[in-house]
Amino acid sequence: MKTTQTRLAAVAALASSVTAIDCSKDSLQSAFSSLATVDFATWMPANSTFTVPKADIAYPTSPTQLRAACAVQVSVKNGTSNYGFGVFLPDDWNGRFLAVGNGGFAGGINWLDMGAGLGYGFAVMSTDTGHNSLNNNGTWAYHNEGAVLDWGYRAMHGSTVLAKQLTTAYYANDILYSYYSGCSTGGRQGLRNLQLYPEDFDGVVAGAPAWWTNHLQPWTSKVGSYNLPNTSAHHIPPSLFPAIGAEVMRQCDGADGVIDTIVSDPNACDFNPDYLLCTPNKTTSCLTPVQLNTLHQIYSDYVDTNQTFVFPHLWLGSEAQWIPLLGGTSNTPNNLGPHYIQYFLNRGPSWQWQDFDYGVIQQADATDPGNATADDFDLSPFLARGGKLLHYHGMSDGLIPTGSSVYLHSQILRTLAPKGINLDSFYRFFLVPGMQHCTATPSNINAPWYFAGANQAATLGSGVSGVPGFRDAKHDILLAVMQWVEMGVAPEEIVATKWVNDTLQDKVLRQRPLCMWPKKQKWSGEGDVNDADTWSCQ
Repeated sequence: MKTTQTRLAAVAALASSVTAIDCSKDSLQSAFSSLATVDFATWMPANSTFTVPKADIAYPTSPTQLRAACAVQVSVKNGTSNYGFGVFLPDDWNGRFLAVGNGGFAGGINWLDMGAGLGYGFAVMSTDTGHNSLNNNGTWAYHNEGAVLDWGYRAMHGSTVLAKQLTTAYYANDILYSYYSGCSTGGRQGLRNLQLYPEDFDGVVAGAPAWWTNHLQPWTSKVGSYNLPNTSAHHIPPSLFPAIGAEVMRQCDGADGVIDTIVSDPNACDFNPDYLLCTPNKTTSCLTPVQLNTLHQIYSDYVDTNQTFVFPHLWLGSEAQWIPLLGGTSNTPNNLGPHYIQYFLNRGPSWQWQDFDYGVIQQADATDPGNATADDFDLSPFLARGGKLLHYHGMSDGLIPTGSSVYLHSQILRTLAPKGINLDSFYRFFLVPGMQHCTATPSNINAPWYFAGANQAATLGSGVSGVPGFRDAKHDILLAVMQWVEMGVAPEEIVATKWVNDTLQDKVLRQRPLCMWPKKQKWSGEGDVNDADTWSCQ
């Protein structure tokens, strides 16, 4: 095996290497068997915009200001498995491969996240997961086992294998290291892939993973039902969500020892919802007793038959992102819940959210559509081949409860620690105070949230890559996993950034270290609270 030094030395030689095949459809087709077909190949000069094909409805935004690269799209037909993928092959290749993930039930190539990866010099790939749909549309899955299996795991692995094959042929050089970065469904894809195919990636970055598919999707229907129908007395209208969030902030902001508009330790807060109760002297921005009962359900774990724990609750501080799951504007839960039950579990479009019972969970556990649930907690095969995993989750996530990642970490610990395996040697988990689902922070919180995680660059702009102004492993989680894999330097913390208005023209508003679980952020009590150097992880 090559040493790290010789492998890295080889990267410099690649810059002047001549490609073995050129950026044309016919030439690139020679890298594949008849099962894979090159749909198109286009060379783009530096600072180009790649125009996303109109058929890609899930990811329509075109990445801009790209490095010079060959843009390729490939279709694969292999029996019942049919999927596609896109690849950017940069002129100034860094010798490494990167796969990026998807979101929800989406079927489409994520060219925008590929553009962010291209900015580092990666040969970067995204799969369409085997179908074409928006992220909250699961109708394609109905009695369609092949497509569901592709979405669950097959398309990611198959696309990775073939995209690596294409990369090696294009550059006439071996890939030095392979990486993965994804959030939400993308986080699940990365975890499921390293469980099933530990040899695919040297380093994986998994954000807010939707890993517990067979419980998360039914919970989405269950939690939505708490606040329905929207004509009922117990319904909390979205107009009151800000009032709930403000009360959580009032009671919980200081639980970490500093008042800074960030609830960074919600589990340390002894929250009393009765302060929200309507009285004769308080008739606005308040909740009735039956609405408080609904709030109690939202903040409580989903426990069902025989006191069986099914799924964790939404955390205090997530209220600003409640509308997608609890808004109830269509008088039904978010499609990500009912569509899973109707079309992945094949109960059919006539099934309604009012029909939900524990039998849904039992069926989901028994069938696990697409073999999608990433619940093989024994990660020792990934460890044995030298893999590194960085896992993170926003603490203000209103779509996938932060506690699901805490539970995942606990289950992996309970599986591996009895075998004498130190999780920190290959797997590190970080919570992000104030960050919502994968990206961003509410305007009234302004928490540091940006560290080049999956989907984050696109929030700043279509031409962003890495962490502008802070291009190092201390501030960039992708560079951090690369440094860990290639140099053996593990991240103890990662510094997150918040710009004033989260545009590249802004000055930095705040920076703060993200702590490796179970450590927590602690302010020194001296200096600027917005300066990362005044904080530590304890």
